[in-house]
Amino acid sequence: MRLFLCEKPSQGRDIARILGANRNGDGYLATTDNAICVTWGVGHLVEQFQPEDYDPAYKRWSFETLPIIPKHWGVAPKKETKKQYNIVIKLIKQAKHLVIATDADREGEMIARELLDIASYQGQIQRLWLSALDDASIRQALSSLKSNQETLPLYYAGLGRSRADWLIGMNFSRLFTLLAQQQGYQGPPLSVGRVQSPVLAMVVNRDRDIANFVPVSHYALSVQLNSTANQSFIAGWVPPEQYCDEERRCLNLALVQQVHQQVQQAKVAQVLDVSTKREKISHPLLFALSDLQGECNRLYGMGAQQVLDIAQSLYEVHKLTTYPRTDCGYLPESQFSDVESVIQSLCSVDANLKKLLPNLNLRQKSRVWNDKKITAHHGIIPTVSRGNLAKLGSDEFKVYDLIRRRYLAQFLPYFESDKTIVTLSCAGHTLIAKGQVVIATGWKILFGKSTEDDEETQGLPPLSVNQQCHIQNIELKSLKTSPPSHYTEGTLLAAMKNAARFVTDEELKKRLRETEGLGTEATRASVIETLLNKGFIKKKGKSLIATAEGCALADNLPELLKNPGLTALWEQALNQIAERTLSLEDFMQKQEGFIRHLMQMCLKQGMKLGKIEIKKCPKCSSPMVKRTGKNGAFWGCSKYPQCDAIENITSKAKGRSKAGSKPLSISEQVRGKILS
Repeated sequence: MRLFLCEKPSQGRDIARILGANRNGDGYLATTDNAICVTWGVGHLVEQFQPEDYDPAYKRWSFETLPIIPKHWGVAPKKETKKQYNIVIKLIKQAKHLVIATDADREGEMIARELLDIASYQGQIQRLWLSALDDASIRQALSSLKSNQETLPLYYAGLGRSRADWLIGMNFSRLFTLLAQQQGYQGPPLSVGRVQSPVLAMVVNRDRDIANFVPVSHYALSVQLNSTANQSFIAGWVPPEQYCDEERRCLNLALVQQVHQQVQQAKVAQVLDVSTKREKISHPLLFALSDLQGECNRLYGMGAQQVLDIAQSLYEVHKLTTYPRTDCGYLPESQFSDVESVIQSLCSVDANLKKLLPNLNLRQKSRVWNDKKITAHHGIIPTVSRGNLAKLGSDEFKVYDLIRRRYLAQFLPYFESDKTIVTLSCAGHTLIAKGQVVIATGWKILFGKSTEDDEETQGLPPLSVNQQCHIQNIELKSLKTSPPSHYTEGTLLAAMKNAARFVTDEELKKRLRETEGLGTEATRASVIETLLNKGFIKKKGKSLIATAEGCALADNLPELLKNPGLTALWEQALNQIAERTLSLEDFMQKQEGFIRHLMQMCLKQGMKLGKIEIKKCPKCSSPMVKRTGKNGAFWGCSKYPQCDAIENITSKAKGRSKAGSKPLSISEQVRGKILS
């Protein structure tokens, strides 16, 4: 039997249809002769052991049991999908030839190969690598199956990610919850994560930058002039460098007032120079997932997880777009031959696009077709599937429309404009006027008006050197610097993707690739969602704000657990495992050493609760602390022996904890404990 192992039922049905496996079984589809069988998971069918699965003593949260580091890692079937797990394992044991057909990424590889290991599968293995689930894409992928060895390292990278997350999450969530409970904290467990903790710290730091921001007053002059053609335009005064700060802002009010008076009295300004430059703006790249999430958040206020769910639906259910969990905005050059088919499909799906056809140059090969820029997946584009737009919800259509516009833009002309800079002199002072004239709207016709400021987009009249322009009006502007904006889901995703920007440690900066970030395209949305669900951040309109619990946790976490650069380096190590340049064993050995080292630091440091509300003594209102006596744990007044108030502990921290911006220099000694 040839078994195709898929990630989810919808994916399995699509592949089974192409293979002719139309006979329904319990949890699978097969051909009438059972030569081909297609089965599926429901995402992960197994999950990491909980600590108590390794040792019942770990069920009780205590300092004495930390750190928890398994000698041999184990997984167990998820209770909610145990039936499908049994079906899949039975089919794997019967198969002679197996094709992994899960999502084409690290997690997809792990979902399949964990099951193969459990079933001790020894037969032939091939890999179906799909970027879209329309019929044509499935047929093409079936005709070019990858070998087992080609994608096997992705499995080891997935195991490294899963185990490293477990070590951080389980150990430090328990540690900080216990430390907080000692101080009277009675809330839910404090969740710590390899990725979520540095993201939380970024939000906390941004909030504090805003709260501590001191505005700086600065001044500008805006001058309205009239040319000999009786056309008005605006110029700005250029203050001398010695009166400016690093941002070229003038801080000297007396000087500005003096210049204002002199320019007003002069009444005319003379043109010193006119410089015009033709500017061509290239077509935008195709969407990677983070870029799509950021744009949908900016335009429509959609959350990151919401956009991911929609993009996944467009890919899996509607078959209108390609694989969404990509970090790439480019296409393989071989896909240029598909252009006409994709455009025909787009027009058949939406007849309104046909009026755009005369403007499209389908032979134009923009910068997005570049084999050298391709990662594991290409940019998100429309498929050749002729779906039904009527079946899309309002938000689904908005996301689909953005994706197809980016693709269509590749066949429109460049956006071209003439940018002009005019330098004038008035009473010995320099004025600059900037203008722009659009020559060719090009691809921007698909995206509406630009948001550039009025002075740069104004149309300047014809001007020549030595020409005299009359001053109509002059305005002294009293301005203040603005604080940075709170993160939104869109801007936080961008910050997570570009974590290298937050790194000042030069050695670490050298080792970080430009593309490394916090988490992956597939996980960033869930990290933000986790922080929201745990109550560490909250939404205020579009803004993300840290809560008291979030601030307290971030303040007490060691810098190594919340440094974006270090966590990005972790992600780089996982990629090295996938590229066969680092072994899983070496990676895990360093993680275990790191855990032990960091836990000792945290135990010495202790924890302060900041603005978190804590349990108060019923007698003197001092904080109550968790103590242990001969009869077990109890709450005791922190002022003991002056105050002897005690209370029995009626509720214990229950539940299972799961793992989930200011740059700091990291010493060579500590860096060596984490990664080679």
